[in-house]
Formats: sequence, C-alpha cells, structure tokens
Amino acid sequence: MNKTYDTEILSVGTELLLGHVTNTDARDVSEMLSRIGVNVKYHTVVGDNPQRLRQCVEVAKSRADIIITTGGLGPTCDDLTKQILAEAFGLPLVEVKAEMDTLYEYIKGGKELTPNNFTQALLPQGATVFHNRWGTAPGCAFEKDGKIVLMFPGPPKECDPMMEAYGIPYLKKLSDEQIVSHSVRIFGMGESAVDDLFREEMNAMTNPTMAPYAKECDCLLQVTAKARSEEEAEAMLRPVMEHVKERLGEVVYGVDVECIEEAVLPLLKERGMTFAAAESCTGGDVARRFTDMPGASAVFLGGAVTYTNGAKARILGIDPALIEEKGAVSYEVAKAMAERVRLLTGADIGVGVTGLAGPDGDGVHEVGTVFISMAVEGRTYVRETHMGAWRTRSFVRRMAGNHVYDMMRRWLTGLKVE
Repeated sequence: MNKTYDTEILSVGTELLLGHVTNTDARDVSEMLSRIGVNVKYHTVVGDNPQRLRQCVEVAKSRADIIITTGGLGPTCDDLTKQILAEAFGLPLVEVKAEMDTLYEYIKGGKELTPNNFTQALLPQGATVFHNRWGTAPGCAFEKDGKIVLMFPGPPKECDPMMEAYGIPYLKKLSDEQIVSHSVRIFGMGESAVDDLFREEMNAMTNPTMAPYAKECDCLLQVTAKARSEEEAEAMLRPVMEHVKERLGEVVYGVDVECIEEAVLPLLKERGMTFAAAESCTGGDVARRFTDMPGASAVFLGGAVTYTNGAKARILGIDPALIEEKGAVSYEVAKAMAERVRLLTGADIGVGVTGLAGPDGDGVHEVGTVFISMAVEGRTYVRETHMGAWRTRSFVRRMAGNHVYDMMRRWLTGLKVE
C-alpha cells in the first residue's frame, strides 16, 4: 500500500473474556492481513457492555487507521457492535432491503427466526454491505472521519470466509499497488532456527520482505512483495522463493498450503497410491485430518483406532506375545501396526502410531514418546520421537500426525525417510 495503515482488531463478546470461547478471529484476521501488508498494531477484547465498548471504540479511533470488529452483530440485546460503531461515527442505522429479503427467505425455507432477527438487516447508512453466505448477520464497511471500519460476525465459520471474500479485497482497493504473498511451509525446523538462517537477509530487505511465523507443530516463512501489478510482484518474488527453498531444502513441505496433509494428498493422487492408518495414541486424528480434505476418498482406504493391547491383537492381528514382550509403546509394535493395516486393507502404504500422549506414563517411557511407522512394499520405516513430558495431549497427537505425513511426503518424493 502507498500509505502505512495501522490496524486495530476489536473483538466483542463477554464469552471471550470468560474463556468460554477462544478468540481465534483476531488470530485468523491478523494472519490474512499480514498477507497483504496491513500492519496490525493492537488486539482488543471487550465484553458486551455498551459503556466499555464505547470507550474501546474511542481508543481505537485515536490510534488506528483501520478498525476491524468481530462479534456483536447478531439479533440479541447484547449484540451492540453496529449500534455503538454507528453512534461513534455519527451514522444512522438504516434498513438494507436486500438483507431484509434474505432473512425472509430464511423464514420461507423453514428456518426459525424470531422478529429480533430482522435487526440484523439494519446497517450504518452508506456502508458497503458484506452479505453473509455462511450465516444470517451481514458484515459491512464504511469510511468516515479519516478512519476505515470493517465489521464481521463473531463465529469463526462466518468471520473467516467473510474476511477472505470481502475484507481482503476491500482493503486491497485502498492502494494502487498490488501486494502478493506466498507462505513457505516448513516441518522439521522451528521458527527460531528459520529466523537465524535468514536473519541478516531479512534485516536488509525492504521489498520483497520475509517473516517467519510459528504454528502449533510446524512453521512458515511468509514472503511478500509490493509492485504496480501482480505480475511484477510475482516476478520480484520468484528468485526469493527459489533461494528460500534451496536454503531450507528438505524441510519445505509445500507452498501456500494450510497443513502438511494437504501437500501429501496430491502426491498420492499423482502416483495413484493409497494408504491406511492404524492409530493408538492419536485416537483417529490422523484419519480425521486427512478425510477433512475434499478428494481424500480417492486415496485413503480406511483405518483402525486400536487404543488397547487387546484391540491391537484382535483387530490388527498383532501377536499378543509381541505386545507383552516389547510393550505397546515400542518400535516393534509400531512396525507391526503399519504392516498389518497395510495387509488388511490392501493399501500401498500403511502407517501406524503408538505412544504416550499423557498425562500418565507406562513406567518405561516418558510422556511424549511416540513411535511412528510407515510400511511400503519391501520395507517398513519407524521413527522414535520424544516430544517432551510437558507437552499437551493435543500437541503430542498433532505432532505425531505431522510425522506420519512427513514420512509419507518424503517417501513419495524420493527423500530420506528416517
């Protein structure tokens, strides 16, 4: 953008302050804004209290060029965001006929809407309307007193796609320059190591720029360029992207993908291969993550959650004597899980996961010990990982899944697996 815009994200909802709901909106909106070079300077959370909300809006007006609100657009008496923002900028709320008609259509479609739902069709006069295809409450944007205001519903399933569909294009129009960004996704190297590898370069760069970001179980390097056209920006990024991928090497699992399994799916399709999973400590999470993606049925044959020793023996057919001798959390049992699920399903690749997600150990291994296996024709690979006894169950499970998909990615692309 020609001008640097400071942005404040104002999240509205008492449930956020009570901890009943995690404020993922601010995180997700910030991440989207980073892709187009908009600087987020403040995150503010306020409850459904009109006086405190007014105070927060006045503070935001004093220090931000762009104010983005999430939440408080619904039909109940504590949904006050529109009213307070309109009041703060001296704008009346007016009925938007198209939105009112849409709400009537919901009623004709058998939806249960009470009369107060129609307050959602009242928006600040002159605002650009963001029609909500994922719910009932529309969002909007307006510019007044030198400030840019965007409002979105609170539920992430509505806020995220609306920000992507309406908010990002709206903000891009503020500049006659094009901002293009690509994310290099990394597994096997942490954010601090990536920062150390590129620190001198990043400090010297002005356009394009690079910035590392930590995710829960992997990280990414965001590479961004600004130019008069998208084509020119892409041309500026091309050598930087090649340089980054060359320096990072095998730890790069994809570009502009959201997760490592998203990088594995097309690799399986390209090779016409299938896989199946046998899971213990991950409780089916490996299969769930993969089947969340459209097109998974073309390559994923199925899986088994064999959480107990008995299930490993009965369902997978693993020798009970092996489990007794080596223990469920072992190289040998992990190896057998991958081999047996591959044999039973007829998959090209069988994967297995067994370990200790905590909080209890097994008297032999520390919590966070996980064995991840992958069986292919003629060979079985096993990784022994130690994630740390202080890790949460969700972290251990997700990280184990990442190792599963990393092993598959490496084998499918001819890289060293173990």
